[in-house]
Amino acid sequence: MRPPPQIPWQVTGNHWLSLPCVHPADGSLHAVGVLHRGARAAVEFAGDADFLQGTGAPLLRPTLRVNGQLRELSEQGIAWERAVQWLPTFTCTVGTLVVRGTIFAPHGRDADLSGAVYTISVENRGAEAVDVDLAVEGTLGHRQLRVRTPRAFDDAHRATRVGDLVVLEGAALPGLVTFALGADGDAVVEAGAGERATFAVRRSLRIERGTTRQAAFYLAAGPERDGAEATVAAMRRRGWRELLTATREALRALEQVTGSEAVDRLINRNLLFAYFYGCGRALDDAHFYLMRTRVPWHAGGLTVRDWEALNWTLPAVQLADQGLARELLIRACELHGYAPGQGVHYLDGTLFEPGFSLEGAAAYAIATDRYLRDTGDDQLVEEPVVADTLYLSHDDIAARMDERMPLYSTEVSVSGAPVAHPFTLHGNAVVAQALDIFRKTLDEDTAKEVQDPSAVRATIERQFGTEVDGKATFAAAVDLKGNRALDDDPIGSALWLPLYEVADRSEATYKRTAKRLGAAPPRVLAQQCARLLGPDAALVLQWMRRAPLDNGFAAELVDEQGRAVANGGDAALSGLLAYMVWYAVHVLGVEG
Repeated sequence: MRPPPQIPWQVTGNHWLSLPCVHPADGSLHAVGVLHRGARAAVEFAGDADFLQGTGAPLLRPTLRVNGQLRELSEQGIAWERAVQWLPTFTCTVGTLVVRGTIFAPHGRDADLSGAVYTISVENRGAEAVDVDLAVEGTLGHRQLRVRTPRAFDDAHRATRVGDLVVLEGAALPGLVTFALGADGDAVVEAGAGERATFAVRRSLRIERGTTRQAAFYLAAGPERDGAEATVAAMRRRGWRELLTATREALRALEQVTGSEAVDRLINRNLLFAYFYGCGRALDDAHFYLMRTRVPWHAGGLTVRDWEALNWTLPAVQLADQGLARELLIRACELHGYAPGQGVHYLDGTLFEPGFSLEGAAAYAIATDRYLRDTGDDQLVEEPVVADTLYLSHDDIAARMDERMPLYSTEVSVSGAPVAHPFTLHGNAVVAQALDIFRKTLDEDTAKEVQDPSAVRATIERQFGTEVDGKATFAAAVDLKGNRALDDDPIGSALWLPLYEVADRSEATYKRTAKRLGAAPPRVLAQQCARLLGPDAALVLQWMRRAPLDNGFAAELVDEQGRAVANGGDAALSGLLAYMVWYAVHVLGVEG
């Protein structure tokens, strides 16, 4: 677990680039990252090794000179807003000038580029014309490779002038990533060398009174120099206005509406975060990959469990973009389906940490069924890799059935923690639903051999039912020898039972269990999401509307008020939060 950063970073990006560290004080960009399949990691460029703390030189910083005099954008404060819940936009006043800036990574049809744009407009409200120099200045002082923990590249950093561009890269060849920086018009380009290579791209504008002028700066990534330069050329050709318009339209198409502005903000902010930070395109092969999160302050980093990818991230993506959801589900089967539920994986499917969980093995069936129900696209199960994964999932689950009764054992819980007893309530509830799906999707002969899910549910009721203070409740895990564990697994909570049709929301035993678990103060946000299924759903929804989280994004651990305590910027968990709030409002009719 890692504490969230002290700075409330502005976060944005697209599937190619992550821009997690835009400083709210001056609009400076302290780091930019891309995914690299060959390295199974994120490659991140920054101005300083301590970029998360906001200390040291930024990678890019907008500057303003008025009639030759350097003026600070923050001298009278900066006001931020997020256009369509994803595009950081600031406004500030410098003397008689009003300066507005927007940082965005293009997204949408004909705008799916491995780049970002920093646009700055200056409105002259004074009585006289002014000469303005707009620039982005920066330092390439750190490059790192990160799966979960960062490792710095040991070759020299280079900022090189190439025509009217600055190229940022390492000295060693072949490099993994190169960035190119240029402006949208005539510009003066400066680049230095050394351990902390400095650079600048400047544009000079004359702004008459009562008029507004704009400048844009393009930052593009490529596997090497030529590709980065070509991407800048493509961005210039399309123009920042067209790219911004396309991006806004694409983001609006992803928005969900509930009728409550506060709930809509909560859903859409976290949905977009899951959409862009829970999955992404690798720069070296352009394919999609799923991961826990792309932010550099979460301990899970670029690794992922099947359950998190398929039942946290994917439901949110499917709300907004069914086409991408289909592609991601197939990719998950291609990369991770060879060993469903076997543990934590690198983004490319390589096993990172072994540890079998029932939920991970069942996740493929549940995700496939959800997609089929919501889209009606029954051709998905005709995809050979999806079909093969479902058969493998069934085989792995069947091998875990007890010899005496229809319950299934697991090695670890859904969170990866050791289980108190091998038969868990949540794991078997999930398996029961997966068995329902196997009976519908596997071939007729195999389907006949699938264990009856109603028998599993009946056995769950008998074996996990217990009493606390004379009142019926559910145990979290059993060993089938008379021993039970009552301590709820916050990730695989008993609160989820209605979702898997093991208990009804109105059932007395479930309500008592929910009341017992809800007596403790909020700590694990995933468990709070599960409480949206319980009797206190309206109160939980109100709490979520007010919760600060990690600057509005999900955090694994929170305090009573909902402030992030550890592992903030959790993109997969943001997906779960967005989906469950949507589900509570639209399906369960919760008002809060």
